[in-house]
Formats: sequence, structure tokens, C-alpha cells
Amino acid sequence: MSLSHHHDEAAFDPLRLGQRSLVVKSVFVLAGTLVLALASQISVPIVPVPVTMQTFAVTMIGALYGWRLGAVTILAWLGEALVGFPVLAGGAGGIAPFMGPTAGYLASFPIIGALVGLLAERGWSGDRVVSSFLAHLSANILCLAIGGAWLAALIGAEKGWLLGVAPFILGAVLKSALAAAVLKAVKTYGGKAKLN
Repeated sequence: MSLSHHHDEAAFDPLRLGQRSLVVKSVFVLAGTLVLALASQISVPIVPVPVTMQTFAVTMIGALYGWRLGAVTILAWLGEALVGFPVLAGGAGGIAPFMGPTAGYLASFPIIGALVGLLAERGWSGDRVVSSFLAHLSANILCLAIGGAWLAALIGAEKGWLLGVAPFILGAVLKSALAAAVLKAVKTYGGKAKLN
């Protein structure tokens, strides 16, 4: 077995986006921004940063789309928010979310989506459930680190930790486990669909 063949088998690209036209990729980007907007509305409003399904959607977009198209999709969604579309948690949009307590988390999203996409392209997804879980968990921890650091700069390190990191650790673990399970199912059922 050649090295390139082994890489193809290990790579996780269930949507075959690498082989699609620019038009089809553009449709996937638009669909991805819609998924991200909808996931943002699944929210538990705590102060100063709400618990949402944003990070789950962001890391899933990275895993399913690959690091390049995933990052482009997340940046497009943030662009929609910046120009005022109500696509963030609680229907927020405009410049304010990029200046306030949530700014660090928003800035981390393209980075963590790309990270998971890069790891998925190297086989950290699908059947490799533990690796997939670790890919998503590392991305969630990086999100909390960047978001928490921004919040700490605004309100102090102790408050930043207590309000912007600690309440989200369990959620990060659970969302990472859910992502790994969903991607395992995508790999399993996607593979069966190809055989039929």
C-alpha cells in the first residue's frame, strides 16, 4: 500500500468537498453559515457569556468541511454578524459582540474550526473515536483559553476564569463526546451508503 493511498484512507472527507466545483463549495459555505446561525440560537443565557451550541457547530464544520473550507465558512458567518445580521447568540449582530465579553471566543472560532479540520484530514475523526474526541476537546479548550484571556483582560483574571472558563469546561467535554459520536456515525453510515 502506498503512503498516498494510506493518507486517502485516513483522511476524513465524507462530503467529498475536495472534489467539488467552486459553485457547490459556495453553496456549502452558505449552508454552513445557516447551520452556525441556528446553532447560535440554541443558548442558555448566562452572564457575561451564554452557553450555546456554537462551538459544537464550529468544530463540526471544521471536521466535515476540512480546514480551509471550514475556516472560510466560519469567517463568512462572522462577516454576516459583523455587517449586522442577527446570526450570533440571542440574535446578536453588528460590531458590539466583537468588542465586548464574547470577542475572544468569536476570534477563536475560525482557528478552532481550522484546527479540527486539519486533525480530521489527518485521520483524527470518524472511526478513530478517541482521537476525534481529543481533536474536538483540544479545540474547545483553545476556544476557552482565547475567550477567557480576552475576558480576563476586561474584568480581571479571577473573574475571567470564574465567568468565562470554569462554567464551560463540562460543556466542552460533553460537546466533544457528542461530536465524536456523530462523526463516527457519519463515517459508518456514509461508508455503507457508498457500498450500496
